[in-house]
Amino acid sequence: MDDRKLEVLRAIVEDYVATQEPVGSKAVSQRHALGVSAATVRNDMAYLEDAGYIQQPHTSAGRIPTAKGYRLFVDRLGKIKPLSAAERRAVHRFLSEAIDLDDVVTRTVRLLAQLTHQVAVVQYPSLNRSSVRHLELVSLTPNRLMVVMITDTGRVEQRYVEAPAELGEAHVLELRRLANEQLQGKALADVPSLTADLAALVRPELRDTAAELARVLKETVVARTEERVAVAGAANLTRGNFFAGSMRPILEALEEEVVLMQLLGRADSNALLTVRIGDENEIDDFRETTVVTAGYGPGSVVGHMGVLGPTRMDYPGTIAAVRAVARYVSEILEQNR
Repeated sequence: MDDRKLEVLRAIVEDYVATQEPVGSKAVSQRHALGVSAATVRNDMAYLEDAGYIQQPHTSAGRIPTAKGYRLFVDRLGKIKPLSAAERRAVHRFLSEAIDLDDVVTRTVRLLAQLTHQVAVVQYPSLNRSSVRHLELVSLTPNRLMVVMITDTGRVEQRYVEAPAELGEAHVLELRRLANEQLQGKALADVPSLTADLAALVRPELRDTAAELARVLKETVVARTEERVAVAGAANLTRGNFFAGSMRPILEALEEEVVLMQLLGRADSNALLTVRIGDENEIDDFRETTVVTAGYGPGSVVGHMGVLGPTRMDYPGTIAAVRAVARYVSEILEQNR
């Protein structure tokens, strides 16, 4: 396909996204400086239709892009429409004001929905891909400790340990030191094996307490490995007549966390940005949608975020928004490591 036909396809996609109306050859030649006649545009549109990139919704109408046409448009995007300087400042300020990880995720999903006018989904940082930044032990009573585990992604897990014997300040300091020596910087998935021998590393009078601490740490990791997601902007699906069928299956699917995790892609995917259009989505309820997702994390991917909307969406703007927000969240997590 030559560059002019790609420009005609680009014009059809942009006009259809903007107007929601089928696009004719005359409109393309008038609105876009292609330097060719309407007749030439008609010939190019005939080629694009024969190749399956555009279609005619009904007789005597203009043309609209197909999923195949949107895919080619996205694959051949010459540039991504960047956020304006004001938008970038607003995004940075809004996210930087978050007080903890839950607030970061809540602000992120709201922000994505507002920027893209689509449904936004954000996965909380996965504990399976996080590591221990610090372990704090706080003496509440002579026989009770509070254990605070802080991950490199900002998640904070809090548990309690009932000590078999009374503990002095020196005992608590020793347990804290040994636990951090064993766990600091290590993957959470390795916590059970790394703490298995904790009792053997302490003085005899602390072994029972160390064993109880190891048990609590193991339970903490095992109990909180479930994936969590946040959703915002479902009402955006009702803004226009985007879907041929009922929206009810889509809205019901958005209520299932398992479905949302599938929507965001495989957990081990480290792709910087993915765009799945129409039938490229493996979930049947999302065959009429486009899903734009990006990974985020402090150095490596620990979670994914994205938006879901109709195939008729502002691809350059949506891609730019998802990419920019993922980058800002990654920077925030990196600063708080």
